[in-house]
Amino acid sequence: MQEKPVSFSIKHWADDDKPREKLLNKGRSALSDAELIAILIGSGSRSESAVELSKRILSSVDNNLNELGRLSIKQLMQFKGIGEAKAVTIAGALEIGRRRRGEEFLKVDKITSSKTAFEILQPIMGELEHEEFWILYLNNSNKVLQKSQLSKGGITGTLVDVRIIMKQTLELGAVGLILAHNHPSGTLKPSKADKEITQKIKRASESLDIKVLDHLIITQKDYFSFADNHLL
Repeated sequence: MQEKPVSFSIKHWADDDKPREKLLNKGRSALSDAELIAILIGSGSRSESAVELSKRILSSVDNNLNELGRLSIKQLMQFKGIGEAKAVTIAGALEIGRRRRGEEFLKVDKITSSKTAFEILQPIMGELEHEEFWILYLNNSNKVLQKSQLSKGGITGTLVDVRIIMKQTLELGAVGLILAHNHPSGTLKPSKADKEITQKIKRASESLDIKVLDHLIITQKDYFSFADNHLL
């Protein structure tokens, strides 16, 4: 007697195995990353459930959600069972999570260390595939008056206009600056150009009684502080 094929449709699963029902009955924290992504995907294929498909996708990035968030729509669509609509849904959900993390750190009252600055800037810059240069403008209590993208460049580098920095600093009434740029390559070693632009901005700032408090090189998981390493 021929056996009936196993159904991979979520509607045939026990309630405890259905991600949506599990979330409703047990709460969001009860679900694994794969189950949460399965909710976004909605359905798998004839040979693979949405959860199994999600596990396969996560496995490709070593089960790292930050790495998953770096995948492009085209890269997500390379997985069998992920079309454009599902890829866009996954990317959109992960972007919301990234922005939520950034907003949480905006509540920081003031900069107390290089780590505090990193926590504010990492959600903005840490996962980019191109280089950007940002500045935190601070008042005399080290509270952030504004954070601004100064420039956006390619993988090899980005251009920095010192005049724009000084103009913005005076308009905001800032007395302190924290410079930051990301290294998409993941290296934390400052280049000769990194050191030169830091000193150039520092010299311009000193003439206006403005302090460059730090310059951070930011990667996905870590940072290098010029101040902590006595390079200012």
